[in-house]
Amino acid sequence: MHSGHQVAVVTHNYRLSASRLTIFAHVFGILAFILMLVWLLHYRGGIEYDSYYGDRVFNVHPFLMFCGFIFLSGEAMMVYKTVQATHMVQKVVHMIFQLGAFVLGVVGLCAAFKFHDMNNIEDVYSLHSWIGIGTLSLFAVQWLAGLISFMAPQPEVTRHSLLPWHICGGRMLLYLSIAAALTGLMEKATFLKLQSEREARLVNFLGLCILLFGIFVDLSVALARYV
Repeated sequence: MHSGHQVAVVTHNYRLSASRLTIFAHVFGILAFILMLVWLLHYRGGIEYDSYYGDRVFNVHPFLMFCGFIFLSGEAMMVYKTVQATHMVQKVVHMIFQLGAFVLGVVGLCAAFKFHDMNNIEDVYSLHSWIGIGTLSLFAVQWLAGLISFMAPQPEVTRHSLLPWHICGGRMLLYLSIAAALTGLMEKATFLKLQSEREARLVNFLGLCILLFGIFVDLSVALARYV
């Protein structure tokens, strides 16, 4: 009896700790969202997919890759601690967020290709683009595998055996997307040869916020194994 009570207390403490970590993740995610908007709207001329100005078209890419793909996929990973509902509802919200992240990621990728076409720039030449396209492709595989494994009828033992792999895959993809974002920011800053010290610092803080968002999302997921 005492042992069962002790386990319940420990589980409750880990659940509280994981939920608190999601607060830090949201703080850094929102900060990154604000810094991204300030950078693209104030320093880079705006965000417009159908613009005749190449820079505005390109700006759709970083905006959607973070504010759409990374942020939404992070929210999907934290949904089991932030959405107070049944486990099935949480799974559905998780899948919808992940699907939304993928769709916005594809649109963001298309914006980069459109910008390259408008300026006669070679496609898929940098490490950033390799990591980014690889991440988006693996993300699609992960989503389909999750749909088949956890939403379609499956034996419970199969789901239990696949769950650790699914969680590890999601965490790996989160860090791959963060790596793509940071290498992309570095590539763009180098390409622009930023003359403004304020803009350079803003881009650095943006990168740090994206990284910290990913770290706190991952920590909240890592603690879930004890819940």
